[in-house]
Amino acid sequence: MKLLRAWLVGIPAYLWSGWGAMASLLMLVALWEWGSQVFGALVLPAPVEALRTLAELIASGAAWPELAATARRALTGYAASIIAGSVLGLIAGLSVTASMTSRPIVTVLMGTPPIAWLVLALLWFGAGDATPVFTVFIACFPLVFLGAMQGARTLDNQLRDMAVVFGVPRRMMLTDVYLPHVISYLLPAWTAALGMSWKIAVMAELLSTSDGVGAALAVSRSHLDSAATMAWITAVMTLLLGVEYLLLEPLKREVERWRDQVAT
Repeated sequence: MKLLRAWLVGIPAYLWSGWGAMASLLMLVALWEWGSQVFGALVLPAPVEALRTLAELIASGAAWPELAATARRALTGYAASIIAGSVLGLIAGLSVTASMTSRPIVTVLMGTPPIAWLVLALLWFGAGDATPVFTVFIACFPLVFLGAMQGARTLDNQLRDMAVVFGVPRRMMLTDVYLPHVISYLLPAWTAALGMSWKIAVMAELLSTSDGVGAALAVSRSHLDSAATMAWITAVMTLLLGVEYLLLEPLKREVERWRDQVAT
């Protein structure tokens, strides 16, 4: 309860500190507007037109089911990759043999295009939720695995040995020595995997499902409706930014503050 209260109290200061991110988003919107003026509304509709179309989709109730389906698939595959990649990566990082054995496998997984996994998933699972969820999982897993393995492999052995010599309790070893270091590697991997999960989920839906943002994009493409296409893209990016800045970024700040307190 105390932690929740501290988090809620810190929200205004956190939002105020996000002016840099807002400035970059406004620059992106300005570039978007410039591109619309140069190439025309058929190629790239103006931000106002895309937002108006998105508002109409939301008002009609057509947006929420598609966004919910995409979010469910993206976050399911993402959560599975986070759990499996973090646990297996930490285990592999504690053993030199396991690290050397798993490295070429992870390299192959990283180098395989997501579209190839999507085709295989279609053959294995057919059209449905399993295909985008599996594609998201298999594409995000190696990224998280490498972050976790690197975090475990780069632990400061001298600091660990010193803690053992002075008889530091195992619980304190875990919270004050291991976790601060490992999480500094895990959080960037989790953030990168989050962005990848949404992109891959939409791509998979484009070919494998009849609902979701990907399916809606396929419909707008067939109708040559550029405004609807940009509206769906805007909706997905808004959800992605919301998850990252309202969930992962505050978590990152709390972890960094905790790590700094531990260091002092």
